[in-house]
Amino acid sequence: MSAPEGFQRVGRASDLPYLEGRNVTVAGTRIAVFHAEHGYVALGASCPHRGGPLADGIVSEHCVTCPLHNWRIDLQSGEVVSGGEGRVPTYEVAERDGDLYVGVPVASRSEAPVASESGLPVANGCAGTVAATAVPVA
Repeated sequence: MSAPEGFQRVGRASDLPYLEGRNVTVAGTRIAVFHAEHGYVALGASCPHRGGPLADGIVSEHCVTCPLHNWRIDLQSGEVVSGGEGRVPTYEVAERDGDLYVGVPVASRSEAPVASESGLPVANGCAGTVAATAVPVA
């Protein structure tokens, strides 16, 4: 099955364990994809503090906690909610027939390959209730 328009396949949903993240590269951009409480979400891969690897952070209460200095980033908005100030980019995630796709910004769309930095194929908010970022795909 083909990718939704504007999205790149990043792997199988079943390869991304619940409450974990994985790094992927989409059109030359490093992205952390998470299987969170509210679905699959994707953020820029680096913490705005000192570039910590967000995919290696702990996922809970709709946030990821950077493993280097404990900054908490909301998985829905990309906003830093504790530890400092800042924001990381967010990306749309779609699941179709068990595959995960990440929305590629228009300026980044290319034929660039998608690779998992962890070697595994992959498949994406803090206090309060937030909606999933996954978009329905027909």
